[in-house]
Amino acid sequence: MTVDQAGPDMATSQEGEPDALDSLGRWTLRPGVSVTVLPHGVHLRGWITSVTLEGGAGLPVLWGRLAEALAGDGGAELAQAAVAGSPLRAALVTVIGQLHDHDLLVERPAGEKGHAAGENGDAAGQWLGAVADRPAEAAAALIRNRVQVLAARPDGPLARAAARALDRAGVRAATAEAADLPDGQVLLVAAGPGEPSPFAAEQDAEERAVVVGLRPGVGFVTPVGSARQARADADGLADRLRRREALGGAEHPGLPALLASSAAQRLVCAVAGLRDPSAEAGDARLIPGLPAALVAEREPLRGEYRTWAGPVLVDADRVRPRADVRTLAEALARIPVLTDRLAGVLDEPDPGALPQLPAALVRSSVAGEGLVSGSARADLARLEAVCRAAELLLGKGESGLEGEAGPVVGAGAVHARGRALRRAGAGAAVQQQQGARSGDTAGPFGGAAPVPWSPEPGRHPQALHWWSVLVRRLGVDADVAVSRLDAVGGGAVFHAEVQVQAQGRTATGGVLGAAVEASADDAVAFAALSAVVRVQAAADAPHARHLVTPSGAVASLARPEATAPWEDAGWTTAWLAESAAREPELQEALTALTGWSPQPWEPPADAHADVRALWSALRQCGFSVLSPRPGHRTHPTLTEGSR
Repeated sequence: MTVDQAGPDMATSQEGEPDALDSLGRWTLRPGVSVTVLPHGVHLRGWITSVTLEGGAGLPVLWGRLAEALAGDGGAELAQAAVAGSPLRAALVTVIGQLHDHDLLVERPAGEKGHAAGENGDAAGQWLGAVADRPAEAAAALIRNRVQVLAARPDGPLARAAARALDRAGVRAATAEAADLPDGQVLLVAAGPGEPSPFAAEQDAEERAVVVGLRPGVGFVTPVGSARQARADADGLADRLRRREALGGAEHPGLPALLASSAAQRLVCAVAGLRDPSAEAGDARLIPGLPAALVAEREPLRGEYRTWAGPVLVDADRVRPRADVRTLAEALARIPVLTDRLAGVLDEPDPGALPQLPAALVRSSVAGEGLVSGSARADLARLEAVCRAAELLLGKGESGLEGEAGPVVGAGAVHARGRALRRAGAGAAVQQQQGARSGDTAGPFGGAAPVPWSPEPGRHPQALHWWSVLVRRLGVDADVAVSRLDAVGGGAVFHAEVQVQAQGRTATGGVLGAAVEASADDAVAFAALSAVVRVQAAADAPHARHLVTPSGAVASLARPEATAPWEDAGWTTAWLAESAAREPELQEALTALTGWSPQPWEPPADAHADVRALWSALRQCGFSVLSPRPGHRTHPTLTEGSR
């Protein structure tokens, strides 16, 4: 920042009104701020911020006067020397403003002038002065609170390390035995005077707790919450990390200290009103609004904060509904949370060695079985894979339902509803086509009218592209049947079915792909794309148990805010934008066609714990889970299930 460029109008207040120099006595430089004087300026480095101020040769001298004022009388003499409206005062106010903007100043404790915050020589006071907005209030909060260190083995290395870390932070800690805590877990509970014990029936709103756990080769620190919430998180983390435990070998001596000190820091920050340490990490992978757990491993010794979507929600801030995913970027940011290798609930889809052209394929595993997903782009294929894997696992939570007839999962309500209604629309298409062949069109689903379609000029570029890929590039002798499905009082819905006429690269024959969309061209495009995915998967991943084919439901997420001038209908982004614009009318028409509106679904009371954990994680990440259509089974040509 160049001080010379700041004019008086942006640096000084109106005449007669106090400015930043007049109020300088309230502030002092934060402890730990490093200052480097430059030939024509000064560079300051704080806890997590820094700023370089540049100007003329006089700026270092100006900074020297300001630094003396901050450490001494608070600028009273300097304010008298710098006349209101003068360039000197304008420069001083500009520098002070930059110090405030970069959080390099801290408010002095009441009655303390001439001493920087934390200059009492205490390490905790220095730290609070460096990071807290109001160090005195933060220190008072730490003094008021007592912390209990509870463990099944109070003399264990983890409990002792936690007590030492709290003591170094200036917090009174008492270690006690808690026989009901699992071995390898330590519960830290902070409570103020007169607050109930951590095991009382009624928990105080101000109670703060964290659990640190250590297992062979791996450990964790839960997010801060009530004692009940912390223990529930600890049980969930321990269960998910059990599969990552190291076999044999000596425990790293630094792992208990790393975990215990991290747990103490999280609790101290919560009591003192400071930001959680996970927020200081600056990790873009952490999802705002969701808690983060620290997971540490011994080889190599490291600890990382990971977004944690635990299976049990107790505290009010954890129970409140999360906002639905609304964009593809949001959905893709939450996939790593659901598929985290240590704390996730699903296997991560990965392209590996699978081909990415002409369609993009990714591979994952669900319940020990291979799953392959394909789409026009790898990011869309990953999203389809996650949704389908979740559906297959959730289907086990409802008695008598397999994956294809189980709940429907989507990244947000609109995406999930689009997937569910397309699945139901495929069944309606079968019934209409059967009624048309038998001459009965008076049923509740109306009739199916054939629509001629051929790859000729004037068709949508995407429909022509994927049809050309299928029959020319992949050499499949295929044909497509398109029909218009009408419901009483509803709009038009188009169903396309791609069938192989002769043995090509596939050995399956019959139907290769199908789609239910708002226009004939969209239906052909997605049906042909699905056929391409099936042909590629048969050749490159023949042993996969489950195949996931794309649909237009993803367009509601993938629609860009704006397309580039050169992106015509032949570009995938422009095509998805067009499809997304038709999605509301299509969903309305499918509702009229099927006579069904999907409703939110949750596991039954007797569902397996893994099913409930997956359902909870999906909801916390903004995904929607909708009920299956009663008595409905998916038409096999639109299947995203068993191959």
